[in-house]
Amino acid sequence: MLTAIYPGTYDPVTNAHIDVIGRAAAIFDRVVIGVVGNPQHKQPMFTLDERVAFLREALADNENVEVDVFSELVVNFAHKWSAKVIVKGLRVISDFEWEFQMNQLNRTLAPDIETVYVMASPAVSFVSSSGVKEIAAFGGNVTELVPEPVARRFQELYPNGRPGTPENPQE
Repeated sequence: MLTAIYPGTYDPVTNAHIDVIGRAAAIFDRVVIGVVGNPQHKQPMFTLDERVAFLREALADNENVEVDVFSELVVNFAHKWSAKVIVKGLRVISDFEWEFQMNQLNRTLAPDIETVYVMASPAVSFVSSSGVKEIAAFGGNVTELVPEPVARRFQELYPNGRPGTPENPQE
């Protein structure tokens, strides 16, 4: 069985992530979505439980996809699952520079694990978690950009945009 992991913060999961996951699931026997439990480089907007729940609900129909949490080196997480592949999604050129650096570090730590890049489909190549959060915070519609549970949660958080935005200037 060829297992791949797809690590990320998924804060929140977007349709670009779902696109890459679906395509990876068609290639590999098992894909384990690794949700970073305690990211070192950013403070997540959504709790770990929310991020995991969003993924599990969005991926419920994918029989060969599992969701797990990790707070260790990604190569150690891969070894834990006996994964030989790390899947990384690429949307734009700027993604490549960071992912190239991470690949070189991971290859140094674990030469037995290969990184495979999956280009996001053109329809979602512009979708990023940070962009979605900004649109939602200003009261914009994100239903075409994220799975339904995520869009619903944003609507709960920002029914009229966040306080101090043009859509909600009084607060």
